[in-house]
Amino acid sequence: MQKTLVLVDDPLFCEHLAPAGHPERPERLHAARAAIARADFDLRRTDLATRSATDDELVRVHDEAYLIQLGQAAGQVGCFDEDTFYSAQSVAAARAGAGAAIVGTDALLDRRADFALALVRPPGHHARPSGAMGFCLLNNVAIAAAHARARGVERVAIVDFDVHHGNGTQEMFYADPSVLFISLHQSPLYPGSGAVEERGKGDGRGYTVNVPLSPGAGDAVYGAAIERIVAPVLEQYRPSLLLFSAGFDAHARDPLAQMQLSDHGFEAIVRRTLAALEPGVPVGLTLEGGYDLGGLGSSLAAVLTGLGEGPSQDLPAERLWEAHERDLRAAAAAAAELWKLS
Repeated sequence: MQKTLVLVDDPLFCEHLAPAGHPERPERLHAARAAIARADFDLRRTDLATRSATDDELVRVHDEAYLIQLGQAAGQVGCFDEDTFYSAQSVAAARAGAGAAIVGTDALLDRRADFALALVRPPGHHARPSGAMGFCLLNNVAIAAAHARARGVERVAIVDFDVHHGNGTQEMFYADPSVLFISLHQSPLYPGSGAVEERGKGDGRGYTVNVPLSPGAGDAVYGAAIERIVAPVLEQYRPSLLLFSAGFDAHARDPLAQMQLSDHGFEAIVRRTLAALEPGVPVGLTLEGGYDLGGLGSSLAAVLTGLGEGPSQDLPAERLWEAHERDLRAAAAAAAELWKLS
């Protein structure tokens, strides 16, 4: 039977206007939309309108004091830090982006779709409980995970393959075993977090799994990370919902990092991760980074094509550089505190 995809998008996301020369710009969504329109994927697609996330939905992961600060920025122009700007419609766009992640999650939990894509700006995974950071105002994927938990989902998994570590998402669930957070990211690189020693705390110890990778990692390295660490952890955790923080800035063409993933590499990451799930587990994707317009569009289209083709064990197999072997051994050793890895 043909699988279904819900796409949640809104023109408001392009009203988050970037300063001249800023990489997180509206053209990113133009490129993503054009690529989706051209893509040939075997999914039955439904487009849904977003809505503004409520304070009650946001306060599950963000502090009230920050939401007040964010509200005061509405209609204004400025910066929260040297990287993170806001224009007159940015707060409205951020709330709509969080709402898009929620709308997509509701469609998944109501079994109206197998997959959901929230095609949002601004991105979210650096946004911390207490503030904006790294181009991000609200943490969309964390808001979606917390919404799923509020609806009674017992185990949510987040797999973040953005090239930058999702420090905000990690912080929000660091002590919470009901949300498994797995991040594959370049290290060293902004924001400087995501070491293998960061494994969670208290009851959440072991439910944060960081896989920092040295610059130059490509399809084979990411494939090995999925095979050796991500897939076995997911198989044992058995999530009822999987959410991807879908950043495409590990693409070989991206200007903000030094990774070497191809379009096929992104597709293989997603399809092999799906193969680790139990049948019928719904999957949501929320757009994060990706700053080469061509690389963002082509890799997103490849992922959607892969979703239509279904789970796969197809991963590139080739000899890895010693630095990357060391990375994977270190991450596996840290994860093995809680998870059985072969």
